Amino acid sequence: MRKSRLKPTVLKDYRIIIPASFFSMILGLVGLGSCWRVAAKLWHLSVWIGEAIMLLAVAIWLVLLLLYVSKWLWARADALAEFEHPVLCCFIGLVPVSTVLVALAIAPYSRAIAVVLFVVGAIGQLSFGVYRSGQLWMGGRKPETITPILYLPTVAGGFVSAIVASALGYREWGALFFGAGLFSWLALESIIIHRLYLFEELSKPLRPTLGIQLAPPVVGCVAYLSITSGQPEPDAFAQILFGYGLLQALILLRLLPWLFQQPFAASYWAFTLGVAALSLSSLRLVERGMTGVMEKLAILLFVGANIAIGSIALGTVRLLLRGKLIPLPTTGDRNK
Repeated sequence: MRKSRLKPTVLKDYRIIIPASFFSMILGLVGLGSCWRVAAKLWHLSVWIGEAIMLLAVAIWLVLLLLYVSKWLWARADALAEFEHPVLCCFIGLVPVSTVLVALAIAPYSRAIAVVLFVVGAIGQLSFGVYRSGQLWMGGRKPETITPILYLPTVAGGFVSAIVASALGYREWGALFFGAGLFSWLALESIIIHRLYLFEELSKPLRPTLGIQLAPPVVGCVAYLSITSGQPEPDAFAQILFGYGLLQALILLRLLPWLFQQPFAASYWAFTLGVAALSLSSLRLVERGMTGVMEKLAILLFVGANIAIGSIALGTVRLLLRGKLIPLPTTGDRNK
């Protein structure tokens, strides 16, 4: 009898091995859902749209979490390669950060579950941020590995944890997380801008990650508004953060032809947290009493966020249907 030429290990090529960067989908979707929650209050829009987006985010998070855990169980070589990569490792911080945001999505329906998810996610993001920052403090980093992805472990983690902590009623903890995020951002900002100004341009696959550059000021603005209250109109610091975020958005719009030299991929979700937070911060400012130009900006940015994130979501579905969304394993049995 003729033996099959198909080796058993070949079947392992069909494992779904997702990169940690896929968790950026949760940040964008929960951010957009939050925009709809505030917009529904301000403009009497349907509350179900925002809740449907939140439900979708939670469902995708569950699927991604299961796949990511299975990656560590059955494709450990790929998981370790990502963990030790000088650039991609920072995306691992999105796993606990997305967990914190899922707590925000669930909070109106189950405070107990939300608190558990927040505690687990906050501890996770803080632990990974401390570990990763310790590696960076030891030096020896090459300029080409310095990208806005560095913001994710400490800056995104700190600001997002501040927002959710305050939403759950832990404003004192929110202030601590805000401080961690704020000064981590200020420390990293000059290093990243220095690299972008003086060294070689980002490679095409990494260019979409420049969208993360938009996130710190506007997510920070939302976080600051979350830990403060009482004024009929927000103070100057919130407006300063928002203004710097607008500048980042305009620079990215100017760079779109250069950024789009990289064909569409899941990496474009890197834009979505910043895009959603830019809209959400304007909505929060209006909610806190700002009128005039800010009201008009809030409408414009809300529409823009829905178009941008919706387009990226549709592009992702198209890649998924074509079987081009999830990369093949890069290590392990496939290379044997």
